Amino acid sequence: MTAAGLFLDHYGLALPPGDWRTHSELPVGVGMASSTADIVATLRCLFRVFSLPYDMDVVLGILADIERADSVFLDEFALYLSGRHRVVRRLGPDVGFHTAFVTEPGTVDTAAVTPLLLDHYRRRGEEYQRCLTDLVKGFDSGDPAAVARAATISAALSQEVLPKAAFDSLRAHRERFGADGVFVAHTGCLVGYLFTSRPRAEVKSELSAFFHSLGHQCTFAQGGYG
Repeated sequence: MTAAGLFLDHYGLALPPGDWRTHSELPVGVGMASSTADIVATLRCLFRVFSLPYDMDVVLGILADIERADSVFLDEFALYLSGRHRVVRRLGPDVGFHTAFVTEPGTVDTAAVTPLLLDHYRRRGEEYQRCLTDLVKGFDSGDPAAVARAATISAALSQEVLPKAAFDSLRAHRERFGADGVFVAHTGCLVGYLFTSRPRAEVKSELSAFFHSLGHQCTFAQGGYG
């Protein structure tokens, strides 16, 4: 509603009469950028309702007035400053993964955890810098396995702030399943595997059983844009 109000104020418009209904399959507070996704979906709807050309600068301005945001409104990977709402570098849409992940119990208050994360990033600046360098090299060379390795290092660092109960088990069994990396939601409850190619049916069955042994229902999804 805040996003809609800011949009209408920006263009000097008023909503036409009628009902406003929304639906989202994204769980809240688990690290899927649900709040940013809802805001962007609302704005895209409003651009269509009023037959206005989509304006990224307007979207960024509205996001900046509401919250830190993830770059889920882009159609490619990017280095993005979530607090400043600025794209530093576009990394393209060519890298993609197949994922197997679980959502651990609980939700995360993103605003409350942000100061802890920022302090952690400062303390571990050198490790994150090396990780970022390797990540960008992976994107530049179109090497998803390199990106997955960098994601695993970043996930391990994240354990110091928002630990995932299943992380150590996943990392210990990564080679068994042929996964290329382990990823987590850095402000949420997700943890899972990255595969550069689609896991075979028997591997998916084994993964489901493995995650079930940890007390979780496994979800399979394609990630990225490639």
